[in-house]
Amino acid sequence: MDFSYPAEVEQFRKELRSWLSANLTETVRAADRGRGRDAAAFDTLRAWDAAVADAGWGAVSWPHDYGGRGATVLEQLVYAEETTRARAPVPLNVIGMNNIAPAIMQYGTDGQKRTLLPRMVRADDIWCQGMSEPEAGSDLASLRTRAVRDGDDFVVTGQKIWTSLGHRADWCQLYVRTDPEAPKHKGISCLIVDMTLPGIEARPLVTLNGAADFAEVFLNDVRVPADALLGPLNAGWQVATTTLSHERAGAARLYAQVEVQLADLVTDLAEHRINGRPALEDSATVRRLGDLAVRVSYLELLCKRSISATLHGGDALGSASLAKSVWAELGQDVAALAFDVLGSDPSAQRWVDRRLSTRSLTIAGGTTQINKGITATRVLGLPRR
Repeated sequence: MDFSYPAEVEQFRKELRSWLSANLTETVRAADRGRGRDAAAFDTLRAWDAAVADAGWGAVSWPHDYGGRGATVLEQLVYAEETTRARAPVPLNVIGMNNIAPAIMQYGTDGQKRTLLPRMVRADDIWCQGMSEPEAGSDLASLRTRAVRDGDDFVVTGQKIWTSLGHRADWCQLYVRTDPEAPKHKGISCLIVDMTLPGIEARPLVTLNGAADFAEVFLNDVRVPADALLGPLNAGWQVATTTLSHERAGAARLYAQVEVQLADLVTDLAEHRINGRPALEDSATVRRLGDLAVRVSYLELLCKRSISATLHGGDALGSASLAKSVWAELGQDVAALAFDVLGSDPSAQRWVDRRLSTRSLTIAGGTTQINKGITATRVLGLPRR
C-alpha cells in the first residue's frame, strides 16, 4: 500500500483548503451540531450546501455531466480528509448523493437527471429513502408496502420507518412490492415519489439524544404517476444495489472523523480535573486515550488498504466492511470515555449527546453483524453456512 500524491492532487488539496478557510464559518459548524433539533440550523446548512455546490465542491466524485468534478480516487481521498478535518458538515442530502443519485444516473430519464440531480446537490430539494419497514429492517426483501397499477398511476399503501429526514423531504426514493407472487427479491420496484402527494403522512421520530433526524412515513392509497418508476418494473432489487462506482474513497472519512473526535476529546480533557489533578495526568485516562489513538491508526490502515485495493483493481469490499465495523466500535468507545471522565457536566453536553447517538453506529449503514459476515467470507475466506 503506497500513497504518493501527484502535483495535481496536491493542487486540488491546496484549492480546497483555501476555499474552506475562506468560507467555512463557526456559524456553519455550530449549525451542524444542531441539525437534528433546530429548524434555523437546518436552514443554515441548506444554504451552506448551496454555496458548496455553486463553488464546484458539492459532489466532487460525480461526473462533469451531472455537476461533479470527476475527481480521481486520490482527489476523493484528499477531499474526505480535508473536509472532515476542517469540521465541515456532511451534506444534508448525503444519503441522496451517495445512494439515490447513482440510481438516477443509471436508470433515470434525461429529464430526471437534468432536473433532480442539480437540486439534490444544492439541497434545494431534500431527499429521503423509503426502505426500512416495521417488519423489514435490514432485510429489504421482506418489505410489504404495495404498489398496484391503476391506469396511469400506481396506488401505494404501506408504512416506512427510520426514514432519515422523512419529515423534511421533498422527494423519496421509495421501494415497493409490485408483484406479490414473485420471489421476494424479484417482486420489488423503485418509485421516485413527490412527498407532497395526498395520502402521505410523515411523523418525526425523536431519538435518545433529543434529535429528530428520522421519521415514520405512512402511505394511504397514494397515487403515484407510473412514469415515476425508476428502473424496470420489478427490478427494484437491482436499483437498490446500484453503487456509486465513482465514489471510491469514502472510507477516508471514517478514520478522519474519529481522529477529529479524539483530538476534540483531548482538548476538552485538558481543561478537566480528576480528584484535583489534571485529567491528562490520570494514568487510567491516559491509558484509554493511548489505546484509542492506536486503534485510530489501525483504522486508517484498514481504510487505506481498501482505497489501495480500488486503485490497483483489488477487492475493496471486505476491508471496507471491516473498517466500518471498527469505526462504529471506536466511535462508541470515544464517546464512552468522554462520558466516563466528563460525566454529565453541562459544559460537556456535546459528549452526552454523542454518547447517546453513537449507540446507533453499529446498526446504521450496515449492521456490525452483516459486516462481520462479509469480513468472514471476503477477507478470511470462510465458507457461507
